[in-house]
Amino acid sequence: MNFFKNNWFKFLAILFLLGALGNNSYGYYQLLRWTILAIGAYSAYSAYKLGSKFWSWIFGIIAILFNPIIPFAFQRETWQIIDLVVAIIFFASFLKYGRKN
Repeated sequence: MNFFKNNWFKFLAILFLLGALGNNSYGYYQLLRWTILAIGAYSAYSAYKLGSKFWSWIFGIIAILFNPIIPFAFQRETWQIIDLVVAIIFFASFLKYGRKN
């Protein structure tokens, strides 16, 4: 249970990203950007503290990609692929760090 307690935010990110595959309002995607920015930045910091440069860079790139202040403009289909890939990345890190806890 300690594993989930320390990684619930990654599970939240996965749910948000998979929810973005549907047809949602503009507000949902704005909330998604802020949520993934925060979770990506926190995950990058956590990975850095654990000494994992690889995961730190991956999560840092995710935070930059989803930032709502200077947003990247992609087609909807491209964003859906990005959302799915990022959800898989969060899931992979969820499993990787679960073995260490």
